[in-house]
Amino acid sequence: MRPVSVWQRSPWGLLLCLLCSSCLGSPTPSTPPEKRAGSQGLRFRLAGFPRKPFEGRVEIQRAGEWGTICDDDFTLQAAHVLCRELGFTEATGWTHSAKYGPGTGRIWLDNLSCSGTEQSVTECASRGWGNSDCTHDEDAGVICKDQRLPGFSDSNVIETRVRLKGGAHPGEGRVEVLKASTWGTVCDRKWDLQAASVVCRELGFGSAREALSGARMGQGMGAIHLSEVRCSGQEPSLWKCPHKNITAEDCSHSQDAGVRCNLPYTGVETKIRLSGGRSRHEGRVEVQIGGPGSLRWGLICGDDWGTREAMVACRQLGLGYASHGLQETWYWDSGNTTEVVMSGVRCTGSELSLDQCAHHGTHVACKRTGTRFTAGVICSETASDLLLHSALVQETAYIEDRPLHMLYCAAEENCLARSARSANWPYGHRRLLRFSSQIHNLGRADFRPKAGRHSWVWHECHGHYHSMDIFTHYDILTPNGTKVAEGHKASFCLEDTECQEDVSKRYECANFGEQGITVGCWDLYRHDIDCQWIDITDVKPGNYILQVVINPNFEVAESDFTNNAMKCNCKYDGHRIWVHNCHIGDAFSEEANRRFERYPGQTSNQIV
Repeated sequence: MRPVSVWQRSPWGLLLCLLCSSCLGSPTPSTPPEKRAGSQGLRFRLAGFPRKPFEGRVEIQRAGEWGTICDDDFTLQAAHVLCRELGFTEATGWTHSAKYGPGTGRIWLDNLSCSGTEQSVTECASRGWGNSDCTHDEDAGVICKDQRLPGFSDSNVIETRVRLKGGAHPGEGRVEVLKASTWGTVCDRKWDLQAASVVCRELGFGSAREALSGARMGQGMGAIHLSEVRCSGQEPSLWKCPHKNITAEDCSHSQDAGVRCNLPYTGVETKIRLSGGRSRHEGRVEVQIGGPGSLRWGLICGDDWGTREAMVACRQLGLGYASHGLQETWYWDSGNTTEVVMSGVRCTGSELSLDQCAHHGTHVACKRTGTRFTAGVICSETASDLLLHSALVQETAYIEDRPLHMLYCAAEENCLARSARSANWPYGHRRLLRFSSQIHNLGRADFRPKAGRHSWVWHECHGHYHSMDIFTHYDILTPNGTKVAEGHKASFCLEDTECQEDVSKRYECANFGEQGITVGCWDLYRHDIDCQWIDITDVKPGNYILQVVINPNFEVAESDFTNNAMKCNCKYDGHRIWVHNCHIGDAFSEEANRRFERYPGQTSNQIV
């Protein structure tokens, strides 16, 4: 890969660069990069947990979007440069393999190569901005010397204080603001185009095209921070506008405000099309390659094509979300296009076009050849969005020593640790960390199993059908991210346990009923049902992280995957367990991260 320097541009230039393939690094060999000084336009922060204020996963903000650095070829010299960017004098170490947890969004830099004397990371060589073949399991971290550079303005506690959620297109969504380390929504009372324009400009877009009311971008959950926001339209932040702090009685989430922002025209939708489908929202994916005078359309290899790649394709097409990513498209006519021109496509799901995703470049290599094994999508303007009620996990967690003679069904469904296979059945017991999980659908479409009823699996032991192979992962991790215990939960039964007042239940598992979670409803898995646990029989006393991930294999498309993970501190003394500071994965601000480390009774982040 050609090493290129990180470009310095205005925010608008950076946004256009993100949307245009010409800014991405070329896979062909070339000369060393042009060196540029300074990191104007970039922002840096340390993230992840558990960690101290001078260590963590390195994240860089470019054009308003935070991303990470891959650990490939990462060295202490690169860590020195990054620590200085963060305001520290030098690095004392670095970490690999997402020690501080995997990030989300883009992986901005890969194969970063620094001598250690550079004044800015922009002077280091790399594969190019946004050009990476890594996953977030390879995110790099740094450990800086706890000594600040004289006169440095602290950028290590940046607060990214407004965001959009639930939108089907870039620059639109439900407005959420950060207050006291907690994200909350904005009530639509007196919400107008001026206030919406402040939000759009704060996020790096143009003025607002539309101010949305009545939760048109889906209902949020939790706090409602602002009401009666009155802006002139020129304020630098929504928090600078006069507003009213509200109480629970003043507003409901059915009044959540949203925006649609004006975006510059980039033409990315002209480089992709669908063919063979029954409507314009589905078909085999075709992309345009080549230069002036040699433009041609080609197909994408279906190998490893999944939900996240399909999400990017639908976004680039301007068709919203992906409801399905298809690896075989033999049932759709390919027309005159038969050449496969792209393979090895791997997306994080946040990219704005497919050429921003990692792929094989000009070298096309497919495991299965022929047009029948090329990529396809089915797009939708709406999608579900699952969110775990983290406070309930914290409130209901406890330990149970359960006799083996009561665990035959659980063993049959693989809900116990491997060591249970060699236990002296039916004598003895297993130690279980039990808790309830309440999963809400905050999206704009029902959450439905990917598999049809004909392929659901009947489990005689518990007398129910499994509609998904894996619905949630439950893990106990050490502070450095090593897994020491795990559990999994197939979707024993996806149904509407309870709903908001104005929403009717649609899904019920009894009598082979339809399974799913309706928008505005939630599915409750009580702590006292089978497999709603983690088997911690083999876990030693110490400080750990409890992690719960919903829809971990991305089997079902959602509008937002960044809120599918929840993590908690937990301390285990061999007899009792304390679970504290449970947060949804994307809810951690820097202050919340610091509080996360210091829950009552914790004296060390090392295993004892």
